[in-house]
Amino acid sequence: MKSLSVTVLLLVISNTFMTFAWYAHLKNLADQPWIIAALVSWGTAFFEYLFQVPANRIGYGTLSLPQLKIIQEAIALIVFVPFSIFYMRQSWSWNYLWAALCVMGAVFFIFQEPARTGPPPMTAPCAEAVSSPLPGPAATPSSPDRAPSAGTPADAKERKP
Repeated sequence: MKSLSVTVLLLVISNTFMTFAWYAHLKNLADQPWIIAALVSWGTAFFEYLFQVPANRIGYGTLSLPQLKIIQEAIALIVFVPFSIFYMRQSWSWNYLWAALCVMGAVFFIFQEPARTGPPPMTAPCAEAVSSPLPGPAATPSSPDRAPSAGTPADAKERKP
């Protein structure tokens, strides 16, 4: 449970940096050339990655990849709404609430499956297919030692006396 808490905390910090990197230039650097805004945003995004990469590495041991992604999206919305209202001075909209409810629905559904670490295990048919050798000439349709199958025109011609 500690790794989940650390993951969420790091993702909150990460998303705060990323939200500023993506949107603060619209307010702070609106009178600057776009290349200046891009460079400042990239510099801010560097700090986002210093928190995001460890968060994903820590969280992936406890959560499945889809669970990790949906948590990140929920946190992004939780960070974005106050940023939008208080920093960018956007007005409140009930659509924020409806969007949050949809994301919370995604969180609910993605956590209905158990968390996995790593790729899913191979099932018996897949493992058998991977470990069996490729079919040889005896398995080809034109092979004389293969029994004809019913239902194809080629098989019907072969069965006529």
